[in-house]
Amino acid sequence: MHVVCLGLSHKNAPVELREKFAIGDAHIGETAVQIAREPEIGEAVIVSTCNRVEYYVASENAAAALAVLTQRVGDSTAFQKLHGAESIRHLFRVVSGLESMVLGETEILGQVKKAYLTAQTAGATARHLNKLFQRAFNVAKEVRTKTSITRGAVSVGSAAVDLAEKIFGKLDHCNVMILGAGETAEMTARALQSRGAKAIFVSNRTYERAHSLAELLGGRAIHFDAWEREFDSLDIVIGSTGAPHAVVSRDKIEPLMQRRADRPLFCIDLAVPRDFEAGVNDLDGVYLYDIDALQSIADASMQVRRAELTRCEEMIERHVAEFSEWLATPRPTMPMKTQTEDGK
Repeated sequence: MHVVCLGLSHKNAPVELREKFAIGDAHIGETAVQIAREPEIGEAVIVSTCNRVEYYVASENAAAALAVLTQRVGDSTAFQKLHGAESIRHLFRVVSGLESMVLGETEILGQVKKAYLTAQTAGATARHLNKLFQRAFNVAKEVRTKTSITRGAVSVGSAAVDLAEKIFGKLDHCNVMILGAGETAEMTARALQSRGAKAIFVSNRTYERAHSLAELLGGRAIHFDAWEREFDSLDIVIGSTGAPHAVVSRDKIEPLMQRRADRPLFCIDLAVPRDFEAGVNDLDGVYLYDIDALQSIADASMQVRRAELTRCEEMIERHVAEFSEWLATPRPTMPMKTQTEDGK
């Protein structure tokens, strides 16, 4: 029995091509069953996310299975064709986050688990892919628990979130203000929101832009000349105005901080030129980080992750060898279950 993979990802195909071949959640199981019923193929799992579209199948004839899959997708040259140990290794790397845009990210593991469960529930898998994907999830768990590949912030937004949690603990009581409406500020606000930030305010010189962004974030727009009135309720302030000079000065913040008792203020300066005067960081209870500081934290975390690559790959190679050996061991032929027998 052979494991075959036909797929494309962010590594070899732009989003315009990936979206062309994407399969919606409602059709994943049905499509997997159609493929599994092909005479040259016995089992199938389809993984379709924003960054990849991959078909995994089990077949007695790898070349014939690849031909069927290639015909199905229209023979696009962007698709990578893998079989045997290559396809097994690729799946183990995918679920471990080694093939992701952000090295070591963990979201892909949940996405692959969902794809496998959908195929299994639809009756598109049997002994070989069941064992393959169960082994893959064990590999991902081992990689995550025995290495540092998933640890630390790897983007400005995630670095800001990690720092915010060190300052405030849980963020479910925190109010966030965005000064400006830049893309990086929006991404950082979304990252804070994903960790439970209570409320988000947006203030911009063009009120309409502030209103549009606030709607996207489920927040509230504030006129730019009135944001200081909200200061007493703020815990995190993100600067991203594009102004030619600082818009938040020490003289402006100092009297406001005196009204806050012991409540800290986390300031994230993503603007160039900077929105916050450097002296703001000298005030008691104020924690100011500019974009360079946040990027250096993210870069340091990425270096740690890259240093763990060799350990991760050694673990994966051991599992690839073990599974390949199991796959190559002859076993009595078992009759395939029909849909009626399966109760599907």
